[in-house]
Amino acid sequence: GLLCLLLVAMIVLACLQIDLRTFFSSGLFWADPLLRYLVLWCGMLGAVVATREKKHISIDVVGYLAPERVKPWIGLAIDLFASFVTAVLTRAAVTFVRNEALFGGFSLLAVPSWIWNLIFPVAFALITIHFLLAIAADVRSLSCRAAENQTGTGR
Repeated sequence: GLLCLLLVAMIVLACLQIDLRTFFSSGLFWADPLLRYLVLWCGMLGAVVATREKKHISIDVVGYLAPERVKPWIGLAIDLFASFVTAVLTRAAVTFVRNEALFGGFSLLAVPSWIWNLIFPVAFALITIHFLLAIAADVRSLSCRAAENQTGTGR
């Protein structure tokens, strides 16, 4: 819902800006910077949703070529690596926002720049959580397979 609302706001604001420039040779001075922030928010929230739905971009040549019995282990390794990377990105984003708050940045619509940039640590943290949940699901799946193989029901 939030993504749709942001997208509609972006389209309306961009069209309004185009019309104002075309017909009145002017525009809203705050519209272009706001549109840049809205694009960032849409992109980051879209990445969170894509990760949650497991429809994010992935390059998985090894998993594609591997035998079926190895694929769950490869998936676990990929999720572990992705969670590590996104956790590092979360930490870097927190540092970035903290520095924006301390040293100040361009204020748009009387809102400090660090508030507009909060989407970075929030989105990376949510993506990290989704990868951690995927790790838990991978471990659960692997332990169920191991239990089935021990009891002989998996054959």
